[in-house]
Amino acid sequence: MHIAKTVGIIGGGPGGLTLARILETRGIAATVFELDEHPFARPQGGSLDLHGDSGLRALREAGLEAGFKAVARYDDQGDAIYDAQGTLHFQHNEASDGDRPEIDRTQLRSLLLDSLPAEWLRWGSKVSAVESLSDGRYRVMGPAGTLGEFDLVVGADGAWSRIRPLVSSATPAFTGVLFIELQIDDVDTRHPEVAKLLPRGKISVVGNNQGLIAQRSSHGHVRAYFMFRVSEAQLQQGLVDTSSPTRAREQLKALLPGWAPSLLTFIDACNDSIVARPIVALPVGHRWMHRPGVTLLGDAAHVMPPFSGEGVNMAMLDGLELGLALAADADWSRAVKGYEEAMFERAASAAAGAMQGLDFVSEHALEHVLEHFRELQQAGA
Repeated sequence: MHIAKTVGIIGGGPGGLTLARILETRGIAATVFELDEHPFARPQGGSLDLHGDSGLRALREAGLEAGFKAVARYDDQGDAIYDAQGTLHFQHNEASDGDRPEIDRTQLRSLLLDSLPAEWLRWGSKVSAVESLSDGRYRVMGPAGTLGEFDLVVGADGAWSRIRPLVSSATPAFTGVLFIELQIDDVDTRHPEVAKLLPRGKISVVGNNQGLIAQRSSHGHVRAYFMFRVSEAQLQQGLVDTSSPTRAREQLKALLPGWAPSLLTFIDACNDSIVARPIVALPVGHRWMHRPGVTLLGDAAHVMPPFSGEGVNMAMLDGLELGLALAADADWSRAVKGYEEAMFERAASAAAGAMQGLDFVSEHALEHVLEHFRELQQAGA
């Protein structure tokens, strides 16, 4: 009797859900194990720009392009570059002409979740171990016992993956850059001075080893990320006290001497959700020896700094290409190995570019950033 092969996906982010959707449309059964208790258990982050040859391609192959277009924001692709004194150095206003439409993370996740059979999703599932079986399959274990047995287990569980140690000893390292994330609600009505600075898309402020990126999401929501070069010691001590929003605002302002008061309004306007996010990365070119029955995608395989906007796009492309490979080749070990070899190459290239993006928070950052944007303009001319 033929028994259909199955896939266990650890992690319900965009990469894991893209893989599940591709498998579902190709008649391959999968189960997604997600630690969150339900889809809205925690904030999913701000706005994402999806790229034509990766994230958007994955949605097309998954049959979700129409659903994406219904919620995507094509008018929020604008850019503006300021220095810390508030001088405008670069602006791109023809936002709707761009090829990287925006979508909120929550909207993207909902689009993918709604496309899957409800029984494929195991919410509130903590994976504590993955054990190899004598028949070449793997058993996924939780604190209370077995969660399932699968022909292939895919680690889609992010930077601190519990599955990665099965194939690699690598761990993410701190890059020397710390983000302090702020959120602003109902910006157009409650904070018109901020809305005027950020009419659409995003703005970037480039200082000396400091920076700011602020970006609109839907419904008048804004996320702002103040960025600092810090040592490991400073990171451990804590740059700002995020347990006290009032104190955190005061400390943030003190860290930005000489910044234009107009730019500091992002700090005054933010709500009490202030979060420190150390930026970590796996080594550029991270790869592993193929192990039948286990693989990785997304940040579990190649977490990188966010400056190039490649993270979610690479994860969705991983999910797409792995799903297509499994559907096209009955020899899953061969299919996974082929996926890995291709992924290693493109991830190494993307990671190298993302690491260069750390120049955004450097001594000569403005020069680097303006040169980058001029190159993009010339390439598009």
